[in-house]
Amino acid sequence: MKLLKKLCSTFAPAGEEGEMTKVLLDHIKRESPTWKTQPTIIQGDELGHSLVLVFGKPTTAIFAHIDSIGFTVRYGKELVKLGGPRLKSGTKLIGSDSLGGIECTLQLDGDKNISYDFEREIDRGTNLVYDCDFRESNEFVQSCYLDNRLGVWSALQVAKTLENGIIAFSCWEETGGGSAQFLGKMIYEKYGVRQALISDITWVTEGVEHGGGVAISMRDSGIPRKEYINKIIKIARDNEIPFQLEVESAGGSDGNALQQSPYPWDWCFVGAPEDNVHTQDEKVHKFDIDAMVKAYQVLMKNL
Repeated sequence: MKLLKKLCSTFAPAGEEGEMTKVLLDHIKRESPTWKTQPTIIQGDELGHSLVLVFGKPTTAIFAHIDSIGFTVRYGKELVKLGGPRLKSGTKLIGSDSLGGIECTLQLDGDKNISYDFEREIDRGTNLVYDCDFRESNEFVQSCYLDNRLGVWSALQVAKTLENGIIAFSCWEETGGGSAQFLGKMIYEKYGVRQALISDITWVTEGVEHGGGVAISMRDSGIPRKEYINKIIKIARDNEIPFQLEVESAGGSDGNALQQSPYPWDWCFVGAPEDNVHTQDEKVHKFDIDAMVKAYQVLMKNL
């Protein structure tokens, strides 16, 4: 859990993911010599802060977004939402601007007027994020930004034994127009891969609960191809992976970006469910985390 705590504590709001890219590259360069297969690392200005790992002869790609929700300073002491954070007065926010580090609190006046309480005005355009308070018990992990630092962490666990596959760490997912589309273009054109698994975190609902296993989403606001979803369910069932099926009408992920691209991607969202979504207190059951990693290990071997 030390790695997960570090990922959750790393400042990487949507559009400002550079620090997370550095953390990932440091981890990969340090740990990959012990992995079963040495990946080719694809990075550069043409990918922004996105990062792609290519293992062996890939047939399937894992997409895990590295950005988080947060807030951007507007004018005066006004804040605008970055993605869809839940709003609660008194929430501690952190960041930095031209005058140094910032620790302030969110102030809410009604449903839409969001501001910060700080000793001075913060530079306009500065991004602020939740202050990380990482908690772990025998059964649960609780922190801000488990969505989607846990999806990133899971992909890094799978990387240890992955022989053939691609792991794409994407940006901007929380704000819509993510980098998954141009990553999907590059992966499809260069490697001929068009099967995707979305390593992200979903919601605890009346039909998806803590401790029930990893959630395999049959649909949300995007509609993946049913034949592909059925194939994934069969592989999970045949390998005795604890899972629960999710059916929702709302929500989205990198899968939506792939579906809206001009390339014939099949995709499926496979991720652990969390409570207290988009708050500083996101909460995931360790049994579901374990099931998520095991699911990805068998799916990447069998798809």
